[in-house]
Amino acid sequence: MQAVMWPRSRGIEVKTREQLTMMRAAGLVVAGTLRTVAAAVRPGVSTAELDAIAEQEIRAAGATPSFKGYHGYPATICTSVNNEIVHGIPRQDRRLREGDIISIDCGAIVDGWHGDAAVTVGVGTISAAHARLLEVCETALWHGLAQARAGGRLGDISHAVQESINGAGSYGVVEEYTGHGIGTAMHMDPPVPNYGRAGRGPRLVPGMALAIEPMVMLGGPDTVLLDDDWTVVTADGSWAAHFEHTVAITADGPWVLTAEDGGKSGFEQHSLGGTTPLDPPHDSLEATTPADPHPGGPVPPLPLGGDTRRTDPANVPPT
Repeated sequence: MQAVMWPRSRGIEVKTREQLTMMRAAGLVVAGTLRTVAAAVRPGVSTAELDAIAEQEIRAAGATPSFKGYHGYPATICTSVNNEIVHGIPRQDRRLREGDIISIDCGAIVDGWHGDAAVTVGVGTISAAHARLLEVCETALWHGLAQARAGGRLGDISHAVQESINGAGSYGVVEEYTGHGIGTAMHMDPPVPNYGRAGRGPRLVPGMALAIEPMVMLGGPDTVLLDDDWTVVTADGSWAAHFEHTVAITADGPWVLTAEDGGKSGFEQHSLGGTTPLDPPHDSLEATTPADPHPGGPVPPLPLGGDTRRTDPANVPPT
C-alpha cells in the first residue's frame, strides 16, 4: 500500500485490567487461527485457501478480521512466501511448493480490541539454512518480548531484538518496517523498531500493549514494495522470515496476549525466565497512567505499511 500518514498522537494508549483482558480474548482468537492455518500448510495448497480457513476460524469465534478492508486490503491474513517479507496478498493461483517458507500474519478484533501475531513455517522439508533463518527470527522475537517490562524503555526491546539477530550471524534486519502499539486500533504509537539503543525511548508502564515483530533476511536489509502497493519483498531476492506477538506490560512482567499459554513456554524454551501467569492478578494489570508516558512528547506521526509501521529512525525520539 501507499504509506498512510497518521494524525498526530496525543500519547501512548494505556489500558486498564479489564481492557487488557478483552485484548487477551482477541489474542486467543489470533493464536488459535494461526495454529489452525499453520497446520493446513502443505505442498499444493493455495494461499487463498489458507485465507479462507483463517476467516472461517476468526468469525466462528465471534471475532472480526482486523486486516480485511483495512485501507483496502482484500484478505483476512497476509501470506508472504519466500522472498516476500510482509503483506503478501493471498491468491488462488499462488500454490505452495515443497521447500517454501511462508509467513502467516493474522489480526482479530473482539469488542473493539485488537490482537496481532505472525508465524513463519516451512512447507514440507526445508533447507537447513531456511530452518536456521526461522529459528533466528523467532528467537529474536522472544528476546524482545522478554524486555517488555515495566520501568524499562522501548529501546530495550529494540536493542534486544537487534543483538539477538546480530549474535546469530550475518542476517539482514528490516529497518523500514517496524512493530507498533496496539489496542483500540491495530496500529498505534509507539513504533517498535527492530534495532536501537537500550535505555532510550518511551518508558514502559503497566497497561501498555505492543506488537513486536522482527523481520529477518538471509541477504541485505533493503526492501522493495511491489506494484500491488502491499507486498514487500527483499531487494536482493533473498528469503525472509517474520514472527510477531502482541504483548501487554504488567507489573509482574510481559504477558504475551497472542500466545495460548501467555508466553510461558516461549520464555522457557529460550531460557529467558518466567512470565506472567495465564490470568495475571488484578494488581499486576491495573495501570496507573504516568503524568507523561513519553517524556519527549508524543511519538511523531509515522507512515503505516500494512500490518507494520514504516519509519525513519530519526523520528524515534532519543529520550
